[in-house]
Amino acid sequence: MLQLLFSPTNALNNGLALVPQMGWNTWNKFGCNINHQLIIETAQAIVKEGLDKLGYEYVVIDDCWMEDARDENGILHPHKERFPHGMKQLTDEIHALGLKAGIYSSAGSKTCAGFPGSLDYEDIDAKMYAAWGFDYLKYDNCYSEGRFGTPKLSYDRYKAMTVALNNTGRPILYAICNWGEDGPWNFAPTIANSWRISGDIEDRFEGYDDRCPCLTHDCTLAGWHCSILNIVEKAAPVLQKNRPGGWGDLDMLEVGNGGMTHNEYVAHFSLWAFLKSPLILGNDLRNMDDKTRSIITNKHIIGINQDPGAGMTTRLWSRKGLQLWGTVLSGQAFAILLLNTNKDQKVVTVEYADLFQEIEHRPLRHMSFNVYDLWDDAKLVGTFANALNHVHIEPHSVRVFKFTLAPPLQKQDL
Repeated sequence: MLQLLFSPTNALNNGLALVPQMGWNTWNKFGCNINHQLIIETAQAIVKEGLDKLGYEYVVIDDCWMEDARDENGILHPHKERFPHGMKQLTDEIHALGLKAGIYSSAGSKTCAGFPGSLDYEDIDAKMYAAWGFDYLKYDNCYSEGRFGTPKLSYDRYKAMTVALNNTGRPILYAICNWGEDGPWNFAPTIANSWRISGDIEDRFEGYDDRCPCLTHDCTLAGWHCSILNIVEKAAPVLQKNRPGGWGDLDMLEVGNGGMTHNEYVAHFSLWAFLKSPLILGNDLRNMDDKTRSIITNKHIIGINQDPGAGMTTRLWSRKGLQLWGTVLSGQAFAILLLNTNKDQKVVTVEYADLFQEIEHRPLRHMSFNVYDLWDDAKLVGTFANALNHVHIEPHSVRVFKFTLAPPLQKQDL
């Protein structure tokens, strides 16, 4: 019965991202200040920290890796100072560590940092990425030359790279970064492995910023400097489009970059994992403190994100600064996330009637469940019937619990 709560559908069939992709990207921490040494040192840190064993496998180079202009044959070359050994040696070193390599471009005449984009150069660039040995393409949305404004315009512009990548014969995960423009959740699932659903993230938990003016997913100016809560609000209605092979991308993680409190980073990571966003780290993995490490290595929270049998995540209610989210997991289990956006501690009771709202699920309201706290090493909290009572939630924080059916009590002879 639990499997019926949320059922995924089909997506782009390239065999990749059957669960949300995990890895690391240069942009949030380093911007254009990148080079060969940084990339390799970070790849080595992923292995040293054991992050690869948790699923973090892609090392993604964002903007600014290229020269200022294409050559006379239309070929784009790596920046001579930042990547003096070329990209093939870089990917070879990444692959030798057991990891995968990612690269960046834009579906425009320029990238967001003003370097040459791939619009109308899709075939040339895709062949180049494949020849260099890349396994992942993040494809941005700057300088689109007016080819946006309807889903069909954006679809055609991004599908051109889909075709080009597929024609190379190399499996390359395709991550569209069009900021939710023209509703990619409606057109991207058949052409991409993930699609951004909002403007760019900022290392900030809440608050309005004119540079991120939209408050809902239905947005004509996605912007940037978007807070965690702003992005979550935009994601909530479009999570129904997630499916194996295609995921709504809430943007790269900011955990460890210093702009939020520990509880806010716990909430940020938990939400991204629970909402089935790709988990792409954006901090300096070579220099992490223990608090950051404890967040990004929580195998129980990551397990929700990477569960191949998980169903769709749904927000079950939102009231008075509190939110309840639910998702079905493999093995007749499910999980809930309670979010407190208030500035003071709250105490919440989760009624099973709220968890099992559909008619066919209502018999579950009368069953007992073992409940495990996923931020306390999956410790058993207890067995509960009818409701999970008196859950304390710190301000700007979350509680995440896993539920499994409790066996019925056995009668014993006296």
